[in-house]
Amino acid sequence: LPLLLEATLLQLASSSHHPFYNGFYYNHIMNDNGDGQDKDYFNGARLVVETPKDPIYSYNGANVTLPCHYRYEPDLGAKRKIRIKWSKLRDDYTKEQDVMVAIGKTYMAFGDFKGRAHIHRASQHEASLVISDVRLKDDGKYRCEVIDGLEDESDVVDLRLQGIVFPYQPPRGQYKLNFHEAEQVCQDQGAILATFHQLFQAWSEGLDWCNAGWLADGTVHLHLAPGIRSYGPRHRHLHRFDAFCFSSALKGEVFYLNHLSGMTLEEAK
Repeated sequence: LPLLLEATLLQLASSSHHPFYNGFYYNHIMNDNGDGQDKDYFNGARLVVETPKDPIYSYNGANVTLPCHYRYEPDLGAKRKIRIKWSKLRDDYTKEQDVMVAIGKTYMAFGDFKGRAHIHRASQHEASLVISDVRLKDDGKYRCEVIDGLEDESDVVDLRLQGIVFPYQPPRGQYKLNFHEAEQVCQDQGAILATFHQLFQAWSEGLDWCNAGWLADGTVHLHLAPGIRSYGPRHRHLHRFDAFCFSSALKGEVFYLNHLSGMTLEEAK
């Protein structure tokens, strides 16, 4: 009787059946190890999500579209009701900030993106994100995630703001700012603390400043002739340095001068 029962179960398992149907097919297979570890095997169309490999550039106050498209291989033809989720990543990919989710024509934006983010669908398989009134903190990497039933695929697009990085040293002298004070002095200049990729870009374009300064992630970096030295994360209350600020809306031009040479008042004007 046990052998007959096992043979019957194996025969039932060998026939395909579908726990649900959403255009994709799954075969639920019982293994013959007797350990109760069953498996679902995918057998059908594959969901593919694609975003641009090159960064998307914008500037403070502009509107920008982050392209994202998806498709099925093979093409399923009929229009489907899928779920789209956009999130903003940290540089180290350890944490995500929810930007918005959408199902059909219904969507919800979160946090600073409320009233500024929506899905652009000029074509059937488009899931692009539109951000209006771009802000300095919008700079970074975004994940476009498309969900259809059990299928969940995503890709990342990089939004970079065009602007300038400038070192800031308070009037009272060198290395007087903890992290929170550095955030505030940059804000007072209509800027924010720079990210590492913004600092690296500025260095590659000629920024030469040998004082150590805070960055947006709480790390401290120093410019030297060969490149950039990192001091790593510092205590945000106790340690004190200068700041590297980033702005995308400065008027006029910025000149980096050798502070050792000195300037007269008329030259400074």
